[in-house]
Amino acid sequence: MLNLFKYLKPYTAMIAGALVLIFLQTLGDLYLPTLMSDIINDGVLHGDTDKIMQIGGFMLLVAGGGALSSILATYLSSKSAVGLGTILRSKVFKVVESYSLHEFDKIGTATLITRTTNDINQIQMVTVMILRMMVSAPMMAVGGIIMALQEDKELTWVLAVAIPVLTIVIALIASRMIPLFRLVQVKIDRINLVLREKLTGIRVIRAFNTVELEMKRFDDANVDLTDNYIKVNKIMAYMMPSIMLIMNFTSLAVLWFGGIRISNGSMDLGALAAFTQYAMQIMFSMLMLSVMFIMVPRAQAAAVRINEVLDTIPEITDPSKRIDSFTEKGHVQFRDVTFSYHGAEEPALSNISFEAQPGKVTAIIGSTGSGKSTLINLIPRFYDVDSGSIQVDGVDVREMTQETLRAKIGFVPQRSQLFSGTIRENIRFGNEQVTDEEIKQAAEIAQAGDFIENFEGGFEHHITQGGTNVSGGQKQRLSIARALARKPEVYIFDDSFSALDFKTDARLRAALKKEIAEETVIIVAQRVGTVMDADNIIVLDKGQISGMGTHKELLATNDVYREIVASQLSEEEIA
Repeated sequence: MLNLFKYLKPYTAMIAGALVLIFLQTLGDLYLPTLMSDIINDGVLHGDTDKIMQIGGFMLLVAGGGALSSILATYLSSKSAVGLGTILRSKVFKVVESYSLHEFDKIGTATLITRTTNDINQIQMVTVMILRMMVSAPMMAVGGIIMALQEDKELTWVLAVAIPVLTIVIALIASRMIPLFRLVQVKIDRINLVLREKLTGIRVIRAFNTVELEMKRFDDANVDLTDNYIKVNKIMAYMMPSIMLIMNFTSLAVLWFGGIRISNGSMDLGALAAFTQYAMQIMFSMLMLSVMFIMVPRAQAAAVRINEVLDTIPEITDPSKRIDSFTEKGHVQFRDVTFSYHGAEEPALSNISFEAQPGKVTAIIGSTGSGKSTLINLIPRFYDVDSGSIQVDGVDVREMTQETLRAKIGFVPQRSQLFSGTIRENIRFGNEQVTDEEIKQAAEIAQAGDFIENFEGGFEHHITQGGTNVSGGQKQRLSIARALARKPEVYIFDDSFSALDFKTDARLRAALKKEIAEETVIIVAQRVGTVMDADNIIVLDKGQISGMGTHKELLATNDVYREIVASQLSEEEIA
């Protein structure tokens, strides 16, 4: 956890100010029992009202200064802790943004959300407690012991017995609670995972009538987390009564033996009152330290999880020597590319070689699982190849920055993703400089103009998170409009026409052909009708290129393509 505190550097002045104020407050708290002793000995016992008023007024001044110092110290500590949380969330988000898809698959989305929210909140809370308690508690304990010795050395043997007993009780309780606190974060991850799956997959859950099953999954995770917290709270239920019992016995012992010493003339009443206050201050400082010993391990567990995110080195990084000058525009070339997913026994793609040239449409077709989506995910470097190379504009994609590479690409994924906001904001997502006229034109080409105009507010119509208030076909057309508005060199359509009817599909492809006649177009499709007019059709089969050519050429030479065509078209349509 200590290595996370390096991010507190911008708040060094605030922390220094808080520590000074805490020091002043502690000094005041330690001085107050001495003043109370003076009031009793010099004022109350002698009936000197002026002395009582004089010392009492000074006590009020010291107490008021301590209260003001406490308020300011709490404010500065809280501001520093919140600042640390803000910096950590920003750092985590920035690192996560740089992850490749493999890191997302490895760590998991649900746990990344938990680490960015709950775990960082734990660090914030403990930072405040460290600045307020872990600094003041040792000062109060040591100062209290010194002041108690000054009041009466003989009576301090009561503290010599009470403090070890209190320490043993706290250690026993902490040893039981720390392992349980470490489990809390893991169980919160689990409940977040189940909840996220339930919310995002609600349509599938209802369609298959598995609501009760999902409720049981959530209840199991919820009860598991609750049981863990109940165990923690049961142990904590013993903590406060045990500590208070020790503190009360300590007070009783101080008063008992102090009373004996007063009756013997070895101690005065003021010293006994002050000693009692110092004993309580020492006990309370031990109580504060016990809370810290319990909370810090939980925050340490959270810090380990945060450091795991921050220390994870993305597989895909920008090169130290990058190339930003290009001799070509929109040219994509695969050279003997082989790629495997982590843990897979066989490559998903093997020895893939082809070119996609500007002004031409390159289509990729194949059966389910043949590697079509995997192939196009390699172009924007969502994954890196195992061997071979992919060149865009004559440069290996690993030799240019990811930002430069992806600025050349307009990507329409298989599962269209819209974001909360207006239709205009979604289309402008990849190009903030695009004009309203260009947005409208992109929507018209994507065959989205008609349904947008029917929405209340038109382009200002609000899209809910994930685009749940529009149909699948509308989402795909808006995704295509978003890619068009970016005006890239290379267009990649990953089965982006599957949710469209044949009529809309035909109109859209005709409009695209006119609009992006000079750009490189790569289309992944399941339907033969979508790829028949392509300049070059690549047929994938089990991760390898089975054939390549035009529709007519493949019909004549490739068995795999003929099977695909025969399964979708009648003999009259094939002819």
